[in-house]
Amino acid sequence: MPWWAWLVLGMLLLAGEMAVPSGFYLLFFGIGALLVGIVGLAGLELAGWIEWLLFSVSSVAAVALLRPRIVGRLRHAGPGIEDTLVGEIAVASEAIEPGAMGRGELRGSVFELRNAGPTRLVPGQRARVEKVEGLVLDVRSERPSGDV
Repeated sequence: MPWWAWLVLGMLLLAGEMAVPSGFYLLFFGIGALLVGIVGLAGLELAGWIEWLLFSVSSVAAVALLRPRIVGRLRHAGPGIEDTLVGEIAVASEAIEPGAMGRGELRGSVFELRNAGPTRLVPGQRARVEKVEGLVLDVRSERPSGDV
């Protein structure tokens, strides 16, 4: 393949990574294609099978060496939903005894609430989120239930 075809293939693979969420695989195959195109642009004449071998080896090496680092950085780039819910105020939809589970609402969504406080939550009572485990929120009453 001519060097410019490798460069076009590399750009298409990079564009495909942006258009389709592939989990950061097309990016590295695009890098491999660009590498082969740059080698051809530099004037090195390679046999077709060597170009494909260079493309395959460089792409797989890029996946193996770079992907874990990039994915790891993206996972730790910002707070997860768990971090953003802690400290928020949920509203109990039903009575929830201390240590028991019940339903409540937060940010317009229904969650399972676990009453982590010593007092009973009554319907409509506000409770602060202390901990998040999946879709279960550990909450504690903002004020005693007698003040509702």
